[in-house]
Amino acid sequence: MGYLEWLDICIIVAYFVVILSVGLLATYYANKNSSLGFFLAGKSMTFIPIAGSIFASNMGAPNVVGLSGSAAASGFAPVMFEWQAVFALVALGWIFAPIYLASATYTMPEYLQKRFGGSRLRICHSVIQLLLTAICGIPMEIYAASIFMHKLLGWNVYLSTVIILAITAVYTIGGGLTAVIYTDTLQAVILVVGAAVVGVKAMIEVGGYNSMLEQFRKAASRHTYIEHQLYNNLSCGFPPADSFHVFRSTESDFPWPGVVFGMISLGIYCWCTQQVIVQRNLSAKTVLHSKAGCLLAGYLKILPFFLFIIPGMISRILYADDVACSSPEICQEKCGNPAGCTNIAYPMLVLNILPKGIKGLMLAALLSALMSSLTSYYNSGSSLFTLDIYSHFRKKASELEKVLVGRLFGLFLVCLSVAWLPILQSVQGSQLWNYSQAVYSYLTPPWTVVYLLGMFWTRATEQGAWWGLIVGLGAGIIRMVLDFSYRSAQCGSSEIVKRPDILEKVHYLVFAVILCVITFIVMVVVSFVTKEQPLNELERVTWWTRKSKLSLNTTDCKTQGSKTSIGELNETNNASSQIAIVETVDASIKKDGWY
Repeated sequence: MGYLEWLDICIIVAYFVVILSVGLLATYYANKNSSLGFFLAGKSMTFIPIAGSIFASNMGAPNVVGLSGSAAASGFAPVMFEWQAVFALVALGWIFAPIYLASATYTMPEYLQKRFGGSRLRICHSVIQLLLTAICGIPMEIYAASIFMHKLLGWNVYLSTVIILAITAVYTIGGGLTAVIYTDTLQAVILVVGAAVVGVKAMIEVGGYNSMLEQFRKAASRHTYIEHQLYNNLSCGFPPADSFHVFRSTESDFPWPGVVFGMISLGIYCWCTQQVIVQRNLSAKTVLHSKAGCLLAGYLKILPFFLFIIPGMISRILYADDVACSSPEICQEKCGNPAGCTNIAYPMLVLNILPKGIKGLMLAALLSALMSSLTSYYNSGSSLFTLDIYSHFRKKASELEKVLVGRLFGLFLVCLSVAWLPILQSVQGSQLWNYSQAVYSYLTPPWTVVYLLGMFWTRATEQGAWWGLIVGLGAGIIRMVLDFSYRSAQCGSSEIVKRPDILEKVHYLVFAVILCVITFIVMVVVSFVTKEQPLNELERVTWWTRKSKLSLNTTDCKTQGSKTSIGELNETNNASSQIAIVETVDASIKKDGWY
């Protein structure tokens, strides 16, 4: 059973043809026979494709489906996950990127090794990021997209997913970052235009903004109105009283301490230290283009409020019996998930308010969001594995060998994604957005602290960073196990679920702040009781030494191999690549300046 006309199908086919053409063309012209060309696009990108790729890489299917679904359930507050990125991207362009560029860094784990010495931090960070990609990033993209595509097309989830993965893998594995960035830019345009059409049509359908505000307060299913006296917790069938507030009480679903402080930690990690995002910025041809790309991407992150948050709320108004179902039995009937159906908010809009032709364009836009994120994960995952893990064990690997291994690992990620589908289907779909944010809240705050102290406190040592991570990650993993062991009661159910106070009274965003404090204390204490690194071992790897000459590192790398006084510096890049990047950065500094 399908919902598309032939015109819609033709538009979708045309979309795939255009995307493949752009990707393959970029693949043909890409400098992909060296690791610099394959993983950093030859450091030749200008600010417009950088901004478009950053925006499209983050705006995947979980964001489109998850943001609109979360807005349908909660109101305005989820937009803060997008708006905090504006400030984080400014920090990336003006604080983090200058240090990364000055230190001639390919990957974020590589930076940790250059800053602290040794290899355990670098390998640990690579493994954690690859695990997040394997169990959270790629599977969530596939599952969120399958919700939409199955609802819209009636296609088998496995068939549609395999087709998309196959097409995505062609130019990702073949062309490296150049192909990814150019296709991301095109797909970002398609996504914004398609989502804008849905937003305008939805606003007209509901009668305008003021009408939307008035109707959303009462947007509940008929079951909620008829049987609201039967269950003590049926209040979840109505939107929360503070739906139009961004900063809410400490007892709400988005407490203000978590929104203000917890999201800062998540934002710095996701936008300033995550390989998927930072890799695009490191491909900039000059420092000026790096900063301009961050600014433009920050402006683009304002758009999701209008493109996904408000349409998600409108969908609850128009299709309350489906989107706002409040009984496990009814939800199972409506969307196949007894936990709730808010995730179908955006698909319901596309199905019911868009005319033929435009409906195909919107599906193409959502496919573009999915493919943008998948290409980002595949390329960045290849970079992490090849440059931080494979090269650690095979130090004499040639440039061509690194590129080949990167492509093979990208193929492995494709296969892993398909194999993960049966496991992913057992996850409660209505908890998809909360699941992703909670996982990041438990596993990423310690890394944020390590990066910040490493960049701005020269007294920080490798032992301090390591033990801070061990304690912080240990606490986060314990909380994560408890969180997913004790499930919340389903809306409309008479079942009484007793959860530990640490889960009921401490929101995951607030717990992220606690993890930051714990990691900070441990890292500072251990750093003070361990041997301090000499300043000459910190050249170009901290904010205070970013402008220093790279005499020690480049000389040692060129004449003695990869060993330096601070450990195995730059096991992944040969001397010529290192010096080439440093010379490019220094030339950019003289031309554009750091500020």
